[in-house]
Amino acid sequence: MDPIIEVVALILGFLSWIMVGVTIPNRYWKVSTLDGTVITTSTLYENLWMSCATDSTGVHNCREFPSLLALSGYIQASRALMIAAVIAGTFGVVATLIGMQCSKAASDNYVLKGRIAGTGGAFFLLQGLCTMISVSWYAANITQEFFNPLYPGQKYEFGEALYIGWASGVLAICGGACLMFSCKLGTEEKAYYQPTRETVYSASASRRDTQTTYGRNAYV
Repeated sequence: MDPIIEVVALILGFLSWIMVGVTIPNRYWKVSTLDGTVITTSTLYENLWMSCATDSTGVHNCREFPSLLALSGYIQASRALMIAAVIAGTFGVVATLIGMQCSKAASDNYVLKGRIAGTGGAFFLLQGLCTMISVSWYAANITQEFFNPLYPGQKYEFGEALYIGWASGVLAICGGACLMFSCKLGTEEKAYYQPTRETVYSASASRRDTQTTYGRNAYV
């Protein structure tokens, strides 16, 4: 594998992993919309863990969701997917660091290093898919409630955390794809010297010529 590709893939994967860590605690997964709202002095916003409100004076009041089982199914699934993304990204970063050619791990076995780097790429792909599914699922529910004229509750728009999550998913998928399709997964090639028939015949003919020449000189 090209060392430059390894470094680029590691940087992309590491950045995506950091961005996932920023996305999860971010409070602005969805923000209340001003479209059709009479009260504009307060702003509501939520994430996967709590609901907050801020007024015109800048005072923020947050409360955590009281019950896990009372939450909507997509919020519970988004939580699980984001946690899985963090875990997969952690394994991806570690495996990529071990599998890099400049790493001293696995000595000089570049085939083993390539397989470890490919495994890291698979973890990055898993991280990206989990992040994209979680963020897109959450955004789809926001869109569905926003365009539903019969929805009686507060309508929301996309928050900044969703865009960070989408960017993280794209970077993770790009980094994982670079590692998966560029790593060395073959077997080591060992060179063995196998004499050909021409070599054997040439050696035999040379031996016969030597014996014949020696015999003629002996009789002279």
